[in-house]
Amino acid sequence: MIRSFSAGMAGLLLLLAFGAGPAGAMTPDPTLVPQLPLSATLGYGWASGAVPPSAVRAAVTAGAADATASRRSRAGTFVYDADSANTVTYGGDSPCVATWIACTWRTSALSFDMWIRENGHRYDWGTLRWCEVSGTGDGCFLAESVALHEFGHVDALAHHNPQPDDSEYLDSVMNPVSRARPKAGWDARVFARCDTATLQVLYDVQSWTTPYSACLDVPTTLSLVASPLAVTSPDAVVFTAQLLSNGTGRLGGNPMVGRTVVLQQRSGTGWADLATMAAGSSSGTYAVSLSPHGSQDFRAVFRKPAGEGVRASTSGIASISVTCTGGACPLLVGPAR
Repeated sequence: MIRSFSAGMAGLLLLLAFGAGPAGAMTPDPTLVPQLPLSATLGYGWASGAVPPSAVRAAVTAGAADATASRRSRAGTFVYDADSANTVTYGGDSPCVATWIACTWRTSALSFDMWIRENGHRYDWGTLRWCEVSGTGDGCFLAESVALHEFGHVDALAHHNPQPDDSEYLDSVMNPVSRARPKAGWDARVFARCDTATLQVLYDVQSWTTPYSACLDVPTTLSLVASPLAVTSPDAVVFTAQLLSNGTGRLGGNPMVGRTVVLQQRSGTGWADLATMAAGSSSGTYAVSLSPHGSQDFRAVFRKPAGEGVRASTSGIASISVTCTGGACPLLVGPAR
């Protein structure tokens, strides 16, 4: 097991973290400071006199693209820029601790330098082999995965706090120890759910439809208004629900778009689903128009989606008063006419 760590400022600030969850529970990655500005674009180039070989250059470029494509947030994006002051150094006189295979030094929110050990570097445990250079035999390390890890540090991700049994290893690419082929996780090419959890808390979701990381447990709030509250049958009532996130960091008060919100009516001592509400006129709202044929109580329900780190929520009750004309008024609800 070889450590891949971010040095300098990042290393000194490794203990800054979100509140830990219960033992054995998934927890988002700890954080570094300072964080990037929202949706920042950072360039990187090759250090003069220490340019990686073509296979490693391609791996770093792929790792930068992986970080950009899988961030699921408004975290940084990374692009190659030959004139950038942010450099990637291959081999040479590295400031990395002797046992590390790569490290990153963050000097400010937008400034960083990355070092990658050269293929063939000798350690007391043996010789470093990058899979992209030496072939994918067992015992090699994927430079693309290591580069993704290091760009994670630039995004202000610290090392994930692994469980003693390594049961969370595949939930993060920010583990302090990189795995060699063929052990599970050696070829990670996307930020995992506990990485994107922290990125979403720090930088917000990428769009209102972006699912919240399954490593999170974000509360939600659901409200319901009905207009009018009193009708004469068979006039229609418009029910409008609003679904918002109620999490920490940047995950508070976000409209939640593209989810399923159901309108229910009271049925005996319980509640029965009546209609799935359609997208409303503004972000995070859901609406349906119905014609109550009798006075009735209604509420909206948001159920936890499979694979998304948010909680279910239920709105307050909207009581509709219905006046009947022309005879009996059945306790039924039908589509608006």
